Amino acid sequence: MVGMGWQTTGDVAEFLAAAGEFLWRERARNTVVLTVSEQLRVNPARYAPPANSDGRANRMSRPLFGWWTGRAGAVGGAFLHTPPHPLLLTAVPADVAAGLAPLLAGRPLNGVNAYLDAAGAFGERWRAANPDGQVTEHRRMRLYRLGELTWPDPAPDGAPRVAADSDAQLLTGWFAAFADEVNDLDGGDDQAVAVRDRLSYGGVLLWEAGGRRVAMAGVTRQVAGMIRVGPVYTPPDLRGRGHASAVTAAVSVRAREAGAEEVLLYTDLANPTSNSIYQRIGYRPVEDRVVLSFSI
Repeated sequence: MVGMGWQTTGDVAEFLAAAGEFLWRERARNTVVLTVSEQLRVNPARYAPPANSDGRANRMSRPLFGWWTGRAGAVGGAFLHTPPHPLLLTAVPADVAAGLAPLLAGRPLNGVNAYLDAAGAFGERWRAANPDGQVTEHRRMRLYRLGELTWPDPAPDGAPRVAADSDAQLLTGWFAAFADEVNDLDGGDDQAVAVRDRLSYGGVLLWEAGGRRVAMAGVTRQVAGMIRVGPVYTPPDLRGRGHASAVTAAVSVRAREAGAEEVLLYTDLANPTSNSIYQRIGYRPVEDRVVLSFSI
């Protein structure tokens, strides 16, 4: 259906044909939508839903995309939903966000990631349709863009290297530890799959010191001239030595050398340490978002 309002599709190519120009206009703010869409284009099985008892995939758990067209006929908003991750909304008016909720009835929604007003409006409409449900604020996030990079001073001991297949077991544990530490609303993603995907394009940098792997920083594939840094992780017993700052700076340099025009990362606003680290090495705030969690 073509016209004003929300349109949805399970076809990533159709979604990008309709909403791609809109997403590109604010590519930094739409970095996650663009990145996930590219992941699905390259590897459609990346977000494949688990099979039901009869061996068939649950239709409602398949990735879903959508775009909103205003009265002028131009796309003015978009979303994607890849269960078990929260619904991801671009910038849209609060009433437009609220109007999307009924269209997603029956989907396994565990939350929404959006701007504050839009997230609140969507959450209220979801709550009205689920009288026994609860909507709680899960996280406030800040998007940063790399400006002029400043290396940590003093620099920690050690040096970076690109992670290899032989590091997969360690990285799987670190990815899982990171997800647990930040309390991701991911429903228990298979971190081994995520690690294999990152290793396939050299997407993890390790920092080694004293013969040990002491920290890591991952990056997304380059999409629309952007690379996003994350996750960044140091085991608890090795923190406070500057390794996270150093590996983030190193992976940021590699991203620029790879041709990225925008190097971005998200932080949890409840973690003042990480926000301070990234600003010290040259990252500057772009915008804030909120993640609301839904439960019944």
